[in-house]
Amino acid sequence: MPPTEELTAHPEAVEPARADRRPEPQPYDFRQPIQLSREHSRMLQLALDGFCRQATTVFTSSLRTVCVVTLTSVDQRTYAEYIDSLDSSTYLTIFSADPLFAQGVFEVPLVAIMTCVDHMLGGPGRIDQPERPLTEIEAGVAGGMVERLLGEMRYSMATIGSFQPKVRGVEYSPQFAQVAGAADVMVAAALELKINERSFRMTLCMPFSGLLPHLVRAGAPAELSDHERVKRERAAAELKQQFQRVPVDVAVRLRPTNLGPVDLAALKPGDALRLAHPAAAPLEVVVDGINFAHATAGASGHRLAALIVGTSKENA
Repeated sequence: MPPTEELTAHPEAVEPARADRRPEPQPYDFRQPIQLSREHSRMLQLALDGFCRQATTVFTSSLRTVCVVTLTSVDQRTYAEYIDSLDSSTYLTIFSADPLFAQGVFEVPLVAIMTCVDHMLGGPGRIDQPERPLTEIEAGVAGGMVERLLGEMRYSMATIGSFQPKVRGVEYSPQFAQVAGAADVMVAAALELKINERSFRMTLCMPFSGLLPHLVRAGAPAELSDHERVKRERAAAELKQQFQRVPVDVAVRLRPTNLGPVDLAALKPGDALRLAHPAAAPLEVVVDGINFAHATAGASGHRLAALIVGTSKENA
């Protein structure tokens, strides 16, 4: 291929890669304004990141194989939107978390839960798992693991609020999980479960109305004790006192004189330069380019000095 053709094709090959890195626009529904602030979302992400680390330990110890749980996203959506995003058949654990919120949903795909049961019962965790309701023995094995996961969630979300999770039931069809109204605002977290080389998507759904008071309380600044308030006042006073001793560069200068480049290039020793500073005008006292006082030239002993005759505040 000639070199000219390579130069022509190279930019075209790079442009699609650049376009792929652009963030996708997110739809905004003005009928449902965003209520989950960035600060509250950050608090939930930190809490759920801790839950993912603990869940990794639970899955790894239960399945006796390499497992990793990571947080993918934390979004706000209606309960109907959350239900529509799930498969028609899945494993939903309905749990209560009093007094944090009334009811929530922890969802694990049926293929993932059957793979976990296969591992815990001594199997190899085959890829082709049946998608059906669990038997009584399988339900007992899976339920024990889910209760351990909910217990770890209790500790990871303790920074937001204390609660005692309790399993209220299990559903295999999302349409039968009557946890909230269709238009109720929920906080939906997407998690990724990786068992060996296979990845599964898990979700956690919690009512926003129950979380909001606890998020506001957790995000509010803590009240200061009298001892802490005295320490801060003392530190502020010491800082102010130290600022009074900080040395700064002060310049006493004449008013600037404008000179063209031709005149500047023609200057030679012995030339007299007419200044723009009037003879009766005071000098400018400048710090960091700011004129804050005026002065007249004088002497202090054998050294030159400037006598302050006015400040910028007085002139204002």
